Amino acid sequence: MGSRDGEKLGIYISIPFCRSKCTYCNFASGVFPASDHARYVDRVVDDLKSAPQWAREFGVELPRNVDSVYFGGGTPSLLAPELIAKLFAAMRNNFAFDSNCEITMECAPGQLPTATIEAMVRAGVNRASLGVQSFIDREAQVSGRLHNRSIIEDDIARLRGAGIANINVDLIAGLAGQSLASWEESLDVLIAADTPHASVYMLEVDEDSRLGREMLAGGARYYAELVPGDETIATMYERAIERLGGAGLMQYEISNFAQCGFESRHNLRYWHRRPYLGVGLDASSALRCDPTLAVKTETPRGWVTQVTVLRAKTTDDLKAYLAGPRIVETAWLDRVQQHEEAWFLGLRLNAGIDVAALENEFGVDLVRPARDTAERLAKDGLLEFDGQHARLTARGRLLSNDVFQEFLGEAAELA
Repeated sequence: MGSRDGEKLGIYISIPFCRSKCTYCNFASGVFPASDHARYVDRVVDDLKSAPQWAREFGVELPRNVDSVYFGGGTPSLLAPELIAKLFAAMRNNFAFDSNCEITMECAPGQLPTATIEAMVRAGVNRASLGVQSFIDREAQVSGRLHNRSIIEDDIARLRGAGIANINVDLIAGLAGQSLASWEESLDVLIAADTPHASVYMLEVDEDSRLGREMLAGGARYYAELVPGDETIATMYERAIERLGGAGLMQYEISNFAQCGFESRHNLRYWHRRPYLGVGLDASSALRCDPTLAVKTETPRGWVTQVTVLRAKTTDDLKAYLAGPRIVETAWLDRVQQHEEAWFLGLRLNAGIDVAALENEFGVDLVRPARDTAERLAKDGLLEFDGQHARLTARGRLLSNDVFQEFLGEAAELA
């Protein structure tokens, strides 16, 4: 179908299977029997094949050329090699991969057989993301992880030996039992590993996770009483920025750090509001309207977001996805919503936002209230704003959710 000249697509594949559920996790994932894997892959393959038809029916552009693919979850590396091959064959049969397409697969340390690595290489995977969370064995154990430091180091070496050198390591600041000293040790090991990318997340207490529910209830299960306080977590995060930057991993987004040229191209797609197709349980898409196509909904307003199944907390959710309709939820984003997204996604990046570019895209009148908000937040020390560019300060990154909230609903009356 038609698309803007040169427009490329990203593909996100959700794989919801885990060997164990981490205490802090609120993602659409769970421990399901291996017998579900093949059925799930068959369903994802069907959805990939039907994506062009779905796009035509709803009047949205679906570029055929793909420059990034991301397998998230869950633990995608739990799939058997033949299922990995089947998924990639379906993608390549329905889309054209750029020769330098970035293809990422999330992996759990200690759950990465040699046969799986070989299947990843054959499929073209050139980037791996390891859910390490902590290099301290005890911290990993109480969080529900199944690895230790030596396993992580061995997995990194085996990935590199197979030719996958573009590796990301995830860490979480604020795990139960974590201290400033143990955090420094995790940073030491990460820096010594010399991976070109790292993601550092501050633990958020989410009522949809077992740990979050226990903390909110004031209980002691899952070592909830050992979770550091907010001030300590903030100190850990600030220390990570300092230490990683000194080691050549420069912060380019609130939670992401990279050597020059190793920024995650797929994630940058989200923050730059470029089109992507999400397939699988809880996966969403963001695609532009195609003005050349008849649309069955009201006049298209720019972007459509498609969601298959909202959450996967139980076996019933997986069954519903496997047996349910192709599309569960579809929503158009109007100009006001797109403008709000432009602010809270763009501000995640250290480079910030070009306000003049937003005025060109959305019009001066729609942007004016947000410009006023940026000026006010700059006076409060949460933003740097020179009238042209807006970006979070160091303090603003610690309070980013509060900052983003300030840009929601500012211009609704101008829609």
